[in-house]
Amino acid sequence: TMSLREHALSLFRGALGTVRPAPMLRRALKLQGDGCPQLLVKGQAFPVKRHLYLVGFGKAVLGMAAAAEEILGDHLTRGIINVPLGIQESLQRAGMQEMLLKPHSRIQVIEGAKNNLPDAEALKGAVAIQELAEGLTADDLLLVLISGRGGSALLPAPIPPILLEEKEKLTKMLASRGAAIQELNIVRKTLSVLKGGGLAQLAHPARVVSLILSDVIGDPLDIIASGPTAASSHSVQDCLHILTKYNLLHNLPKSVEMVLSSSPTKPTAPENYSHVSNIILGSNTLALEEARRQAEGLGYAALVLSAAVRGEVGRVATLYCQLIQLLCLGFASLGEGPLGDELRGNLLQLAAELQIPGLHLEFLQALRGLGPNRAVCILAGGETTVQLQGNGKGGRNQELALRVGLGLHKAQATGASSPQGRCEILFLSGGTDGQDGPTEAAGAFCSPGLVAEALQEGLDVEAFLRNNDSYTFFSQFQGGHHLLVTGLTGTNVMDIQAILIRAL
Repeated sequence: TMSLREHALSLFRGALGTVRPAPMLRRALKLQGDGCPQLLVKGQAFPVKRHLYLVGFGKAVLGMAAAAEEILGDHLTRGIINVPLGIQESLQRAGMQEMLLKPHSRIQVIEGAKNNLPDAEALKGAVAIQELAEGLTADDLLLVLISGRGGSALLPAPIPPILLEEKEKLTKMLASRGAAIQELNIVRKTLSVLKGGGLAQLAHPARVVSLILSDVIGDPLDIIASGPTAASSHSVQDCLHILTKYNLLHNLPKSVEMVLSSSPTKPTAPENYSHVSNIILGSNTLALEEARRQAEGLGYAALVLSAAVRGEVGRVATLYCQLIQLLCLGFASLGEGPLGDELRGNLLQLAAELQIPGLHLEFLQALRGLGPNRAVCILAGGETTVQLQGNGKGGRNQELALRVGLGLHKAQATGASSPQGRCEILFLSGGTDGQDGPTEAAGAFCSPGLVAEALQEGLDVEAFLRNNDSYTFFSQFQGGHHLLVTGLTGTNVMDIQAILIRAL
C-alpha cells in the first residue's frame, strides 16, 4: 500500500494540475468556425467580428498566453503581456518550454516589477496596454488574461500628474503604518488609470472577455489584481477615509491632492459594464475540488473544510490540531465524551475568531457517521500569515506543518488525546506556486511521529520555530525527505493543506 506521504503528494500534484495555465486554458477556451469565428469560453460564445487582441499581466500570464495563442492561431491580431522580471529565463532554465511563447509570436512580452514592486518597465507595459485598449472599436474583441499574483504591480498607470515614485512612496507609508492589503489596494485603485475597472472602460465599446486566475480568498473580482475589468465597489470617499485613518491626509504629494480633489465626491452613476465578461478559470476552490475527487478515488472519506483559511500561522495550527484530535477520538469511538465536547467547542471558537467562512457544525456532524476503519482526508486552502521573530529560513507552509506536528506531539505526550496513538496522521501544507518563503521548497509534510523522532535525536523543535527556521529543521532531518519540492509551477492559487488519517 502507498504511504500517506505518497498519497498526500499525489493529491497536491492533482490539485496543481487542474490550475496550471496551459491545461486550464485548453479546457476553457475554444475557437470555432471560419467565416465568422466564435470564441467559446466555458460554453459562452463571443463572435470575432473584426480583430482579436490579447493583453495580460501577472505571474502566471506567460503560460496562459502561450496556450491562448496556440488556440487562437492566426485569428489573433496582436497581444501585449506584462510579466515578472526574469520569468522567461527561469522557465527556460526549468525546461518548461510549454509555458513560453513560440519564436514568431504575435504577443509582445514586457518584463518588469522587480521584487513585485511597480517600476519603469512595468509602467512602460501598462502604457502600451492602455494605448492598445484606447484604440479599439465596437467590432473588436479584447481577451484579457489576469493572474492575481503580481498582477497589480505589473499594471501601474497613475492618474496624471501623479508620478509612479509618488504613488509608491504613499503606498510604502501606508504599509509602514500598518494598513492592510485591502486598504492599500483601495488607495492604489483610486489613483490608477487602469485599475478598478479602468481598463474595461478604456476598451469600450469593444467586447472585453477576462480570463482570471484568482489568488484571493473568495475570488472577489474587484480585488484580484486590483480589478482592472471589474466595477470597483469603492469610491474616493473610501480612499480619503483610509488616508485619514493613517494620518496621511495632510502630507500628501501635491499631485495626489490634485487628483483626489478633482474626483467626484458623490459616487457617480456606475459605469456600464455590459460589454465585459469576467470569467474565473482557476482558483483555490477548483484545485481543492480536484484533490477531493482524487482522494475519494484513493478510498478516503474526503471533505473540503474551507478555501478561505487565513490568520496567524500559530492559531491556524491550533485549529488543525484540535480537528485532528477530534477525528482520532472518532476513530476510537470516543467522540461523544467530555473530551470530544471540549475539542468541538474549542474548534468552533477558533474558527469564529479566525473568521473562516463556511466552517460549520454540519462539517463535524458529517465526520461522526464515519466507521472507525475508514481513512479520512480533510482538505483546506487559503493563506496564513507569519509574524517574523527570528532570522531563520522557511515559509508559512513549512512553519504551519511543523507547528501542527509539534502540537499533536504535545497533545499525545500529555495524554490529552490518547486515542491519537491508534491513528496514523500526516499533515501537508504547500504553496501552489512552488515557492514557500525564500526557499526552493513549496511546503512540508509533518506528523507527530516525526517530531517525536527529532526530539529523541536532541533537536529543539521549539527553538527552530522561535527562529522561524522551519526549512533548516526539515532539510537537516531525514535528509529533507519531508520537504515538499515541486519546482516552479507557473501558477498560483494560494496554499493547499491536506490532513490524512487512517487507523493503525
